[in-house]
Amino acid sequence: MSEHEDAQLKALLKRHFDPVATEPIPARMYLRRPPWIGYAKAAMLVTVGLAIGLALPMLRTAPPAPVAASGSAPLALRAARAHAVYAPEVRHPVEVDASQQEHLVKWLSKRVGVDLKVPVLTGEGFELLGGRLLPGPEGPVAQFMYQESSGKRLTLYVSRPNKAESVSAFRFAQEGKVSVFYWIDKDCGYALSAELDRATLTRVATSVYKQLEP
Repeated sequence: MSEHEDAQLKALLKRHFDPVATEPIPARMYLRRPPWIGYAKAAMLVTVGLAIGLALPMLRTAPPAPVAASGSAPLALRAARAHAVYAPEVRHPVEVDASQQEHLVKWLSKRVGVDLKVPVLTGEGFELLGGRLLPGPEGPVAQFMYQESSGKRLTLYVSRPNKAESVSAFRFAQEGKVSVFYWIDKDCGYALSAELDRATLTRVATSVYKQLEP
C-alpha cells in the first residue's frame, strides 16, 4: 500500500468512528450493575447466614446470668426464727426427748403427714435431744433438735412444701446470727439451722442431705 492510500484509509476511519468515540456515555450504562456485584452480594449473604446459624446454638445453650436473691426463702426464714426461739431453751428445748425417739417419729410423721426420718449426726459431733410440733403455713411442722458437747445446738425443720416455694437445690441463707441450709423435694421442705460457721454447717447439712435424700 502506498503512503497516499494509507493516508486515505486513516482519514476514512477517522471520519466514521470519531463521532462515536466522542459522544457521551449513556446514563443507562452508569445504572447497570456489573454482573459480579450480584455474585458478591449472594456470597456475602451466605457467609452472614452461616455465621448466624453457628452463633444461635451458642446463645441458646448459654446459661442465664445468676440472679442475686433479694431475701431468704420463706422456708429458711421460718426455720431460722423457730431455731432462735427454741434453741436457747434450757429446761424445755423439746416436747418429746430422744429417749422416746420411736414415739416422737411416729407422732410427728402422723401430724405432718409424711414418714419422717431422723438423721444420725453423732459422726458430726451432735446428739439428738428430741423434737417438737410447730405450726406452719401448710399445716403442722416437725422440728428436731441436736446438741454437741460444747452446748451448740442445731435444728432440723421439716414441713410440707408451700406451693409458692419451688426451691429444689441445696441453698444457704443467713438470718441474723442463724445460718440455714435448706432444700425442697417432692414431699417435704427441709432446713438445717444453727449458729455455726458456714463450713461446719455445710459439712453437717451434707450428711443430713445424704441420709434424707439417698
